Amino acid sequence: MVTARQRYAVRRLGKAYGVLGKVAARYVAAGYSVELNHPTRYGPIHVVARGNGQVLAVDVVYEGGKLTVNAARSILEKAKLIRARPVLAVYGLSWNNVPKELRRFCEENGVKLRVVGELKL
Repeated sequence: MVTARQRYAVRRLGKAYGVLGKVAARYVAAGYSVELNHPTRYGPIHVVARGNGQVLAVDVVYEGGKLTVNAARSILEKAKLIRARPVLAVYGLSWNNVPKELRRFCEENGVKLRVVGELKL
C-alpha cells in the first residue's frame, strides 16, 4: 500500500529529476529512503536506497548505447565503496534488448539487473 506522503514524493521526484526520479520513485513506493547522485571517486551513484535492513546502489541506464558490460562494472565498483548491493536499472528498453553478455556478467558478479518502465500510481 502506498501512502499519500509516498505518492507525493513519487510525483515530486518524477518531475524534478526525470528518469532518475522515476526510478527512485519505485524505491520510495517500496518503502525505502532514497538519496540521488551520491558522490564517489568513480563518479556519482544515481540512487542510493536504504531501508528494510539493506542498502542498494542503483545506476540508471536509459540510452541503448550506454548499455554495456562497463556500466555493470562501474556500479559494481561504486557499490563496493559504500558497502551496498549493486543494481543496474535499464529504463525504457525491453528485456529482449539487453545484451546476453551483460546478463551473464551481472549473474556471475551479483549485480541485479532491473528492466524498469513507467510507474503508474
